[in-house]
Amino acid sequence: MLNNKKLFGLIGCPLEHSFSKVFFERKFAAEKIENAAYNNYPIENIGLLPALLKQETDLCGFNVTVPYKEAVMPFLDKISAVAAEVGAVNVVKIDRNKIENPFLTGYNTDVYGFEKALLETTLCKAVKQKNKLSALVLGTGGAAKSAGYVLKKLNIDYQFVSRQPKPNALTYENLDKQVLQNNLLIINATPLGMFPNVNSCPSIDYTAIGKEHFLFDLVYNPAETLFLKKGKKQGAFVQNGCKMLCYQAEEAWRIWNDLSLKTCK
Repeated sequence: MLNNKKLFGLIGCPLEHSFSKVFFERKFAAEKIENAAYNNYPIENIGLLPALLKQETDLCGFNVTVPYKEAVMPFLDKISAVAAEVGAVNVVKIDRNKIENPFLTGYNTDVYGFEKALLETTLCKAVKQKNKLSALVLGTGGAAKSAGYVLKKLNIDYQFVSRQPKPNALTYENLDKQVLQNNLLIINATPLGMFPNVNSCPSIDYTAIGKEHFLFDLVYNPAETLFLKKGKKQGAFVQNGCKMLCYQAEEAWRIWNDLSLKTCK
């Protein structure tokens, strides 16, 4: 390995919005981890992954962000049970020890990060205890599927919302005031509002949002998206995806460094 360092990284496109590299570099510095480095790999299409792995022979694991959380799965040798059920992967562990070609195992730590961040929210706990909580998940991609998996686990009723008609999903045209008022938890699992496109947001009627609502944006850059600003203006409790990012990243680090996880658990 170069300079005896383990190499990790992030694939996706674009990557200008991502804090993952900053997160891990700060972690390495704070914890005095000197044998690790983290790089961004903005590949233009997922078909370039094999070439990247061939080039970066020191790569021990990588994170996956938009738009490849689903598209990466056919390139993997094994997939964890959770990631398979969700239908999305955001962490890949590489085993190069016993075989010539790298052996890739996919995991989903977005589930862990989202659940932990959500359950820390006192409003969410309070509403759930009153059996009033149902949710709308804006988006149908990998991040949305992770959120849906957690909501199902927590016995929270939810519906996906899609721009185009899809089975088992609402469209934005279906989101009248009554629907929005009946769903107190609204999760933005789309890239809308993400840097640099900070002036975009999901197309919902924000006048239907009130102080009993909880708006959770999986986007963390910027810290307060237009989606959250509009909800906050209506009195809603809002939260960005920063805690989710940190929790899922720490879980990814655990997976990459767990020697027992050479094969799927």
